[in-house]
Amino acid sequence: MTFDDQSTTDTTDVLVVGAGPVGLTAALELRRRGVACRIVDALDAPPRYAKAVGVQPRTLELWESAGVLADALDAGIPMLGQLVYRNGELVSTLEFALPPDMPFGFLALPQYETERILSEALARHGTRPERGTTLTGFIQDEDGVTAQLRGPSGTARVRARYLVGSDGAHSTVRKGLGLTFEGGAFAEEYMLGDVEVDWSLPAGFGVRATHEAGGTVDDALVCIPLPGRNRYRMSMLTPPELATPAPGRDQVAHGFESGRQPGLAHIQAVLDRLAPEPTTARDLRWSSVFRISHRIVDAYGRGRVFVAGDAAHIHPPTGAQGMNTGIQDAVNLAWKLALAVRNAAAPGLLDSYDAERRPVGEEVVGRTVRAAATGVLIDPHDPFRTVRREAQLLVGYRGSPVVGTPDAGLAPDAPQAGDRAPDARGLRRDVAQFPLRLFELLAGPTHTLLLYADTDETAALLDKVLDAVPARAAGALAAYAVLADGIDGSTVQVPVLRDAAGEFRAAYRAGDGTTVLVRPDGYIGHRGATPDADAVRTCLAAVLRD
Repeated sequence: MTFDDQSTTDTTDVLVVGAGPVGLTAALELRRRGVACRIVDALDAPPRYAKAVGVQPRTLELWESAGVLADALDAGIPMLGQLVYRNGELVSTLEFALPPDMPFGFLALPQYETERILSEALARHGTRPERGTTLTGFIQDEDGVTAQLRGPSGTARVRARYLVGSDGAHSTVRKGLGLTFEGGAFAEEYMLGDVEVDWSLPAGFGVRATHEAGGTVDDALVCIPLPGRNRYRMSMLTPPELATPAPGRDQVAHGFESGRQPGLAHIQAVLDRLAPEPTTARDLRWSSVFRISHRIVDAYGRGRVFVAGDAAHIHPPTGAQGMNTGIQDAVNLAWKLALAVRNAAAPGLLDSYDAERRPVGEEVVGRTVRAAATGVLIDPHDPFRTVRREAQLLVGYRGSPVVGTPDAGLAPDAPQAGDRAPDARGLRRDVAQFPLRLFELLAGPTHTLLLYADTDETAALLDKVLDAVPARAAGALAAYAVLADGIDGSTVQVPVLRDAAGEFRAAYRAGDGTTVLVRPDGYIGHRGATPDADAVRTCLAAVLRD
């Protein structure tokens, strides 16, 4: 493509296109690592739609690291479970019974609040979305990307080292890269409405009510709780008078349509048919008609340009997986881009974004398509596993080219290289008169090396390991000795955590000398049975340039 002639070209390290939750996350993760970036969005103002509502526990863990957890908890409400009705009868009550090791439960938070919280955090780092600004094209070469933007002041050219497309299902970045977006669309058309009702159902529970005839669902109502008294985001089938023309075969039919907006009367008609008890809808804040597709790209990036979130994968909203998956895309990519911007990334590190995240996207698309007709089903034989899956705590990167090899000799439930690093409570530090959680210490933007020791002799080895790891001196590695209760540790030179409650040992299935290298995104890069400096260096060499 060719660009309009411009007298000057602005420069930045990373240009992020799209200021929804995914783009804002990418920009925030870059800025808190000191990376210069710009973020643009075609909309003149943030939308006020409660589009994505469910926030998964894994996202809350990442938000704790990013420093926005408290704001999210203040603005949201607990999501406690779901009531399922069929033909007017309550057929199941799904309660999110949480495993005791999960730091967080499920949160209901309107997307406009998520975007506000992330935007305010980003502003504290000196960056704000540039609204009303559209990406019209880009070209890339070996050294960077040149993008053309059209904004309130006309056209402008930006030169960035990398470009991230988080610009939604109709992504300009995806199209500019020439990525395929294979999949299909659901025939049904739906309507959404943000309303208040006066029923007596328990707060914090979603509602799924269907009508079936001959084993086929012919009417459906799904209600997700929102902050406020008996307020819900409701979705239901669109009546004929609101239907929009079916899109062409090659069109991406996903998201809000430009047809007529549903009114209270349309929503009330569905409630009259399907609500578990008689109720009246009021105070309609917004409504829309929308369609659902399921598609995924053939690659999450090419060269210096990447896609994330809906630009890379779209699917049914079952289980509130979409936004949360996109946020994890952004976190995975951002810490790697930050190293690349500093010329500190090992060859192949950016390629690992596709290697790690595209299989996750494929699994989520497939699972949500299968569950679209039934909702989330709990395995009665292992309900905690279902909860962990929906919470996105089972997402992992075993087999990734930038993590170590799993140890076949460990117990099946032991965290391995590529797995999410679990939290541990009850840790003690000298001087502090209160217990700490491990996640509080993993919030920094670097790798963290943890050595568990239940003898003083083993504890002393950590200093020798760190002396042999150059990343420690370069500031790219933090380290802690995690000592069993009763171990002196007075000669250890690195910060000491005392596993007073034994939770670290239990969570990691740790033995004397267990060494765990945790990545900036909270996943285990290396696990060893002994404090082996060579093994730690080998793992870091896949991430950090010598």
